[in-house]
Amino acid sequence: MRVSLGLIALLDDVAGLAKAAAASLDDVAAQAARSGAKAAGVVIDDAAVTPRYLTGFSASRELPVVWRIALGSLRNKLLFLLPAALLLSAVAPWAITPILMLGGAYLCYEGTEKVYEAIHPHGAHGPEHVTGQAPQDPQAFEDAKVQSAIQTDFILSAEIMAISLASIPDGSFLFRAAILAAVGLALTALVYGGVALIVKADDAGLALAGAERPLTGPLSRDGTPTAADRLLRPVTRAIGRALVGGMPVLLRLLAIIGTAAMVWVGGGIIIHGLEGFGLAGPAHLSEAASHAAAGAVPAIGPFLGWLAGAAISGILGLLIGAALIPVVEHGIAPLLRRVRG
Repeated sequence: MRVSLGLIALLDDVAGLAKAAAASLDDVAAQAARSGAKAAGVVIDDAAVTPRYLTGFSASRELPVVWRIALGSLRNKLLFLLPAALLLSAVAPWAITPILMLGGAYLCYEGTEKVYEAIHPHGAHGPEHVTGQAPQDPQAFEDAKVQSAIQTDFILSAEIMAISLASIPDGSFLFRAAILAAVGLALTALVYGGVALIVKADDAGLALAGAERPLTGPLSRDGTPTAADRLLRPVTRAIGRALVGGMPVLLRLLAIIGTAAMVWVGGGIIIHGLEGFGLAGPAHLSEAASHAAAGAVPAIGPFLGWLAGAAISGILGLLIGAALIPVVEHGIAPLLRRVRG
């Protein structure tokens, strides 16, 4: 009887531990979702920027290149940025805001530079911009593209991890580490899974547009389309043509959204950082514009309020980026080329 009671007590303790572990996992998942949502603007930009590094590759190399960039992104987040973020929060938490603001300034520069490039084309971007010419060897070309994408990802991932860290409430070291790791894994899978779907959508469209047996496919024994195939073929061909024709439009739209996200996220980071240092004027202006816009049309007030705040952040981001373009072009970029070359 004592053995039975002891076993029941042990099982009860195990069940309690399991419930506590499940609650902790729920807390980590919920907090990771909230922290990831804070970094949504940078995530949009990351998803919009990455496809440009896949130009110039054959269809057979697109997914392997995406996989290499995704692994590099995970390495950036989990091996370098996560320990650095936790160490920084423990040793010098006061430095998080200035680092965030530096990253925000970089986003403002990148976004404004893209706008300037669209209005006034003035140079190439990518590996050839640093070395002077594109690598001729296919493997060297791929390595240079992947390395350039991973370097860009490092900046964007640093912003994601810093924004996530700033939004995590006080807790144990393991709790904060688990949240940052969950954010890093989830957003990497979201970004590069989406990129993989985007870059292969045109191949899927070509296959659908040319499929004679869209329903039976390889299951057809004699290769003859069935009545169902013939009935479905016009639909699948229309979908395939829409995918092929729509992907360039989608990529251009993603590029525009990514550029806008860079500018407004960067500007917003700097506004919040300035407020933390006692310079609350830009934050008050953004808040006043949001309230005025939200009150103008109450039916869509929340959206208009967000849009007005994003517009203020975007205008500030453009101004900061415009001021940084000559600094980077005539100061930082020549110095980097000299160091690398």
